[in-house]
Amino acid sequence: MRDAGIVSRFAVAALASLLAGGCTQVSNSPHARGAEKTNTLFTAFLERSPKYLDPTSSYSNDETPYTYQVYEPLYGYHYLKRPYQLAPRAAAAIAPPHYFDKAGKELPLDAPGEAVAQTVYDVPLQKGILFAPHPAFAKDAAGAYAYHALRREDVAGKHRISDFPLTGTRELTAHDYVYAIRRLATPRIKSPSFSLMSEYIVGLKDYATRIAAADHALRKDLAPTDRDLPMLDFRDHAFEGAEAIDRYTLRVRINGKYPQFKYWLAMTFFSPIPWEAEKFYSQPGMAEKNLTLNYWPVGTGPFMLTEFQENRRHVLERNPNFRGQPYPCEGEPKDAAQGLLEDCGKRTPFVDRIVFSIEKEAIPLKAKFFQGYYDSPLIERLDQATDYLVEMADSEDKSAEYRRKGIRLPTTIEANSWYIGFNMLDPVVGWGKAPAERERNRKLRQALSIAIDWEEHIQIFEKGQGMVAQGPLPPGLFGYRDDGPAALDPVVYRRVNGQLERRPIEDAKRLLAEAGYPDGRDAKSGQPLVLSFDYQRALTPEIRPKMQWYQKQFAKIGVQLEIRATDYNRFQDKMIKGNHQIFFWGWLADYPDAENFLFLLYGPNAKALTNGNGENVSNYQSPEFDRRYEAMKYEDDGPAKARLIDEMIAIAQEDAVWSWGYFPTSAAAFHQWVYNGKPTQIIRNHLQYLRVDPKLRAAKIAEWNRPTWWPVALIALALVVSVVPAVRAYRRRERENAARALAVRGAAEGAG
Repeated sequence: MRDAGIVSRFAVAALASLLAGGCTQVSNSPHARGAEKTNTLFTAFLERSPKYLDPTSSYSNDETPYTYQVYEPLYGYHYLKRPYQLAPRAAAAIAPPHYFDKAGKELPLDAPGEAVAQTVYDVPLQKGILFAPHPAFAKDAAGAYAYHALRREDVAGKHRISDFPLTGTRELTAHDYVYAIRRLATPRIKSPSFSLMSEYIVGLKDYATRIAAADHALRKDLAPTDRDLPMLDFRDHAFEGAEAIDRYTLRVRINGKYPQFKYWLAMTFFSPIPWEAEKFYSQPGMAEKNLTLNYWPVGTGPFMLTEFQENRRHVLERNPNFRGQPYPCEGEPKDAAQGLLEDCGKRTPFVDRIVFSIEKEAIPLKAKFFQGYYDSPLIERLDQATDYLVEMADSEDKSAEYRRKGIRLPTTIEANSWYIGFNMLDPVVGWGKAPAERERNRKLRQALSIAIDWEEHIQIFEKGQGMVAQGPLPPGLFGYRDDGPAALDPVVYRRVNGQLERRPIEDAKRLLAEAGYPDGRDAKSGQPLVLSFDYQRALTPEIRPKMQWYQKQFAKIGVQLEIRATDYNRFQDKMIKGNHQIFFWGWLADYPDAENFLFLLYGPNAKALTNGNGENVSNYQSPEFDRRYEAMKYEDDGPAKARLIDEMIAIAQEDAVWSWGYFPTSAAAFHQWVYNGKPTQIIRNHLQYLRVDPKLRAAKIAEWNRPTWWPVALIALALVVSVVPAVRAYRRRERENAARALAVRGAAEGAG
């Protein structure tokens, strides 16, 4: 009985310990204990870490939460005003353009585009801006750079920037922007902006040829696979398109007239790059340790990247050298009522730290958001919250839960799209060589475009939160009219009694037969038509139904679709190399102008033909489209520009270069303790304006995640109930065995 008593007392003690622990802390937090009480913003990223954080090459949506917080382009956008309004970031003011003719005579601002030979922007910088602390700037007691002459063995034990104990800083100058613009021409990495910028920035295209020769000379004794490359120092290679006319004034020269160039100055391609960072990262052993700008950016923005655990966790921390920027005091009329002006004039950033944790699928992401462990589920995306809106509409219980937890889901209409594209370099679905082949391939693309039912896609996968696209241009931008080509694709739709109606599947089958594939089989060989479809996420159970839906769409006209789903980084590599046939991709506007969508179809921007330096992923090249695009880029908003946009859209619709997809409804998701959240896809440095209330968050997390301990008590009780009889039975058997042994021994002694 003593053993049973010990077991009983042990079970009771264990239960008491568990219950006591449950009273003092939340038991299932994915963050470190007490993290919810700190001035930290918690969010997530999906599947994989961002691929490019180097501002010269970074251009994907999943990279922007890091790049736009670390780097400071010359311009940005006013956080609250709509329509979007350019505002200075590192610049002291928005620089007006100065137009000149071929003779060098300055022209008025309303000069026609054909009269302008060159545009000059003189951009003034704010004084006193400092780079974030970084070992690239560190100096020793003698004033020499501490880490600019490292050997491979010096780097052997280094894996993070924090492994270098010394840091330093210096003031930002116009020379850092000159260095960045020159670096757009580097052959060592691919800049998606280069193909377009080389057409505009004076001398950049020829400069790239000179830089390639300089790089070749530096590499002449190295193996092609060698990652330890000597520094390609752009201070030694000047060109006329970008210069510092003094310490705080950047001059950029543009060929002709290009009104949209001002928007490019708000993108991270035009972020400063200090030569010290290039020198630091070009040393032996750095690249193989991923000690590069792709992993450890160097900037002047409100945050700096202090932790990069690939495919696990990333951390941004407040840049102690950041000068602070005041929160805006004006915005849209509704902003005051929504509490968006309460922090007027206060210095940003508000949070000390931003933690990004990986999530593989949407279900656990949503669960952790609902528990309060993520302040916003995916801070850079405005599609996640649309599912929540649908859920609220479908279920009163769910709607009540959202209201009870105070979750805010602000919505907006943003310039972005998702589409299925055709690689025009492909011999089957692409441009074709001879005129007859071109016509057949075009009819194939048209047939597939009719077969893909985007209305059904929106209802099933977007829960009705979207609008079918008729072309590349979304509503809300100049050039989109309800009575224009942007609102009706005549290849796929027809207007019946004033309403748009998708053409019948019989039209698609007829076009398919005319393309040489009756009933989905090659008319000559009889072989089935099998097409490949590249998707930008791995084939998880969550994604599989969507892939099956795409296969079903193609099967409606007898075409087989082979799914090639990969993670986003591999997907990007395929696009750069042109190793794709049909693909799914999207575009989020970089700036609020039609040109930012139409340039996705501009021939010189073909991604595979520019070795990854363009964003025309379909590699579409139409002389008629390109000629109009080149005329449009000179035009300010007006009738001439509207006419050119109409004509370009009509050309692309007839060529069916994309199945145009849909424009999604955009919504953000924030918990009640997150303030100043306003959904946007254009403004990427928005994290500095978000404020959290850690005390309220900690209280709500504790309230929503109280451990349920009665099952533990029940288990402990069951343990006692089951163990005590077992111990009693064991003791009884021991006594019986002892008695039998004693009897046997007694009998043996009696016989003796």
